[in-house]
Amino acid sequence: MQNPTTEPPKTPETEKTKKRHGCLTAYLIFLIVVIAITVIYYIADSKSLKSTLKLPGWSLPVSAVLCLLEIVCAIAIFKWKRWGFWGFCVLAMAALIVNISSGLGIATSIIGLVGIAIMYGVLNIGNKENKGWPQLD
Repeated sequence: MQNPTTEPPKTPETEKTKKRHGCLTAYLIFLIVVIAITVIYYIADSKSLKSTLKLPGWSLPVSAVLCLLEIVCAIAIFKWKRWGFWGFCVLAMAALIVNISSGLGIATSIIGLVGIAIMYGVLNIGNKENKGWPQLD
């Protein structure tokens, strides 16, 4: 006999009942595209970026890896995984440390933290049926 306090196992049928708000979908797609372009830019123009911004050699490869991990987190949120949001939080803190260590200044470095607030807000847009945050596993 199943314990009534435990949730029933997730099946494809129960997963299909989840509804995502259009703003959340658009924001996640936007993030994935912009972050992918950023990674390509970091790789394609790394010499110019390093000399113009006077960045240490390690900063762009580390930033590119952080961006790739952000794409993984965005995909996780698409798949209703709460760890995707917490991954964004950890990666934003890591990016803050990398940017400050690279000499980019605090104002530029805080932009990632604003992204966390935007993500949390977008996850909470909507009514009970399509609000993203409560649906995350």
